[in-house]
Order: sequence, then C-alpha cells, then structure tokens
Amino acid sequence: MLNSILLTTQTNLSLMEFLLCTGVSILSGLVLAAVHTYKNHCSRNFMMTLVILPAIIQTVIMLVNGNLGTGVAVMGAFSLIRFRSLPGNSREIQSVFLAMAIGLATGMGYLGLAAVLLMIAGGMTVLLILIPGGNTDFSRRELKITIPENLDYYGVFDDVFEKYLKKSELLKVKTVNMGSLFELQYQIDLKHENQEKAFIDDLRCRNGNLPIICGRFAAEREEL
Repeated sequence: MLNSILLTTQTNLSLMEFLLCTGVSILSGLVLAAVHTYKNHCSRNFMMTLVILPAIIQTVIMLVNGNLGTGVAVMGAFSLIRFRSLPGNSREIQSVFLAMAIGLATGMGYLGLAAVLLMIAGGMTVLLILIPGGNTDFSRRELKITIPENLDYYGVFDDVFEKYLKKSELLKVKTVNMGSLFELQYQIDLKHENQEKAFIDDLRCRNGNLPIICGRFAAEREEL
C-alpha cells in the first residue's frame, strides 16, 4: 500500500502513471482545502492554491528526479518565491507545507503514503479545532469612549469599571474633532456579558452621551 507505483525509469514515465499521480494530488488538494476552511476564513485564491499546489510540486519532483543540476535550479527558484509572498498565519503555513509534502509523496509515486499523511494531519487538525481552547475569553472587549476636552479622564470611570469589569487597561488616548474631544481606548474584561448594556448606559451618563464603541477584538494574525 505504501510502495511507489512508479516502477519505470524517469525517462520512460507513462502517461497513465502521470495522470494517476496528478489525480491523487488534485483530490488531496481538495480535501486539504476543505480541512483548511473548517471553522476558518480564507480567500478563494488561497483555496485554489491549496488545491493546485500538490499537483505542481508533484510535477516538479517528477521532472527533477535524478537530475542534480535541475534540482538545485528549482530549489533556487522556490527560494525566490518566498520573497514575493505575503506573510501568513500559522495555520496557512501549516496547510502550505502539508500541500508540499503531499506533492513530494505523489511525485515519487507514494500515493498511499500521501493519503495516509493527509488523513492523519487533517484529522488531527479538525480534532484540535474541536477541543475548546483554554485561552479563549469571550468577555474581552475593546472599548472606545469619547469625552469632552474639559473632563479629566484619569480615574473618571473607575467606579463604573469596578462595578462591571474584572480588568481594564487604558491603551491609547487620542484627540478628535480638532482637539475639542478626547477618545479613550481601553481593553476590558466584563464580569458578566449580559451586563454590557447597563455598563454602556452608566458610561453614557458619565461622558455626556457622547459616542461609545464596545466590541470584541479582531482575531490576531500569527505571522511567522
């Protein structure tokens, strides 16, 4: 099952062997794209890349097999592609490396090994996603409060924060409306999510009913 199907020499590679390896590469790419998009957002272009990349790597491996000079030239070309690519998060890089590993396996004829690798890596990815993360905190918010310029923001909301929040941290102060207003940006942790409206109502009484924005932090990109 894990043996290579390429029994002929590289110069005598048959069309049927090439089409079989390419078909397995495309099918594996489709499965990999489905795993990558499971509870994850990605662009259509990146999905297309995951589907096609194993077949491209497979073809390259078939072409350079046994040719040292061509292999070195291809390695140099791949190193240049890195500098033309946008940085991705850890999950995107994992999917790209998995697509390359599948392409390497199918390019050498190890179709069973490629399928087993995809099942193990894809299954573990889905399993780890389903396991609740210990660091997920849905009570964390980003809070922006607009106050008039004559209001001293230091300590003005302390009693309200103590009533509704577990933790608060002032991240940034910015002047707006040509300096006539201040915008305070906080990172906060609510004691109870169902008290968010009451919390905002108390803040409105304190800042003169000026704009208040309270929302969850955007997902961080873990660039490597």
